[in-house]
Amino acid sequence: MATTVSSTLSSGPSLAPSTGELDPHIGQDQGHLPSDIQQHEYDEQQAYGQPLWEQQEMLRQQLQQEEEMINQDVSLLSQEHLKPGHKATLLAYSQTLELYRQNAKKTNDPELQFEFAAFMIDAGKPLEDSQTRTELFDEAMKLLRKLATGGHAESQHYLAECYASGFSKGKPDYDKAFPLWMQASKHGHPDAAYRTGRCYDEGLGIRKDNARAVQFYKKSASANHPGAMWRLGVITLYGELGVSMSSRDGVKWLKRAAQAATPEFPFALYELAQLHERGIENIVFVDPDYSISLYSQAAELGHAPSAFRLGECYEYGKLGCKQDPRLSIHYYTLAAQQDHPEAGFAVAAWYLVGSPGILPQSDAEAYVWAKRAADKGLAKALYALGYFTETGIGPRKDMDEAIQWYKKAADAGDTRAVQRLKGVPVDAGKDKNKDEKCIVM
Repeated sequence: MATTVSSTLSSGPSLAPSTGELDPHIGQDQGHLPSDIQQHEYDEQQAYGQPLWEQQEMLRQQLQQEEEMINQDVSLLSQEHLKPGHKATLLAYSQTLELYRQNAKKTNDPELQFEFAAFMIDAGKPLEDSQTRTELFDEAMKLLRKLATGGHAESQHYLAECYASGFSKGKPDYDKAFPLWMQASKHGHPDAAYRTGRCYDEGLGIRKDNARAVQFYKKSASANHPGAMWRLGVITLYGELGVSMSSRDGVKWLKRAAQAATPEFPFALYELAQLHERGIENIVFVDPDYSISLYSQAAELGHAPSAFRLGECYEYGKLGCKQDPRLSIHYYTLAAQQDHPEAGFAVAAWYLVGSPGILPQSDAEAYVWAKRAADKGLAKALYALGYFTETGIGPRKDMDEAIQWYKKAADAGDTRAVQRLKGVPVDAGKDKNKDEKCIVM
């Protein structure tokens, strides 16, 4: 049965991202590099002439003294009392918050006030008391609006992020986020400039405008923003948004973005890895080893498609990788834990057959992971659940439920599901050429 069902789960080609380092093969003419990141510098002198770090140290000492006076219990002297939501230490936490509030009110420094507003939002998130949480959020948003109106770029950007994430209404509000990002970008905020470009690019809170999108991407990229450089790389590489197509210039932008890659913006690493799989004549050489290196870097930054691609390479022995069940399962799982449907389906296939000494065979786990992939709409996962339920792999055997899964799979375009619904036996034989390379099936 395992052979038949695992053939059902055969996963097709996958997408994958990567991590990146400087590409030793891309054309030697690197062009003029963009300027270094221009950091916003704020005056450290407070209203009474103390540097910000000294005032923060004084605040820390005051907090410690206050806690020692309030908390007689030795257990309250641990760092745990600083964590919101601990009822046993609510008094100490309230005192800490109030002391922070009073210090923020004493100063005219917008940076310290911004930090307090951000602290209140972070502090309120884990609180079980909805009233206290709402009061903290309202106070924080009021302070952020005041700072944003006063021209504090970081507050403008942070407030825009709150609106865009749905923090205020429970759903994204780009009509409010866009003008704030625009204001912050005018004050030289690189990430706000990138977000403004995305709004023009996708029509979020403003009418789509390709020229303006490119303008703000370039402004952000000039400050070495990895997201803006990645987007410019893709735009230039494929000639999008009215930009003239140039593979050489596009690759240069991607290289620069890869150098500055972060967990939020690992995409250039993946793009470069993909390019090194297929190559671009006279610009990018085919280099499987370098592709693997880039994918690995991106996977370390949490890029799910890159982790999936690595799982595929170690499963099938692609890009010069030796077949390695342990590494394949590792990378598939990394991607699947981020709800990558193809990776989740691959994990299901591994559980279906198991790997001695590495992963125990488990029909139950195979069903769970296949269902996670099916819930994301993956057609072959929907078909697999129909097969599982028809044959009794997993929690139960139920032909009526199997038919429902087959219908969903057919609607998603799986031809095998169409055959099953017509009562036509589906050939369970596997692609021999693929099986010779596949260590799962």
